[in-house]
Amino acid sequence: MYKISEFAEMTGLTKETLRYYAEVKLLEPAFIDPANHYRYYDDGSYFLAILLLKLRRLGFTIQEMISVMEDESFANLEGLLMQKRKLIKKQVEELQGQMEEIDAFLESGKEEES
Repeated sequence: MYKISEFAEMTGLTKETLRYYAEVKLLEPAFIDPANHYRYYDDGSYFLAILLLKLRRLGFTIQEMISVMEDESFANLEGLLMQKRKLIKKQVEELQGQMEEIDAFLESGKEEES
């Protein structure tokens, strides 16, 4: 069993994030000592914490992460990842279009100066 500070260091999640994840029932401690309320995590929690960290880095919202964690078989994870990929691709295309508009606007300003 790992204290919350040890577990935070192991996973790269902050203690505050771990507390929040427990609050929203995303990743609950394996054990809470009734005497001092210390939170303890186990090796099974480690896998889930790393998965949550990865999902967060991939842009998943808290609600999307909860959906993944509620589906303990992770059967829908591939579908969610494909949806996320499609959304990111669309955002990239939109940003590319904005950059092209900026370039065109800057270019038109240079032509007027000449």
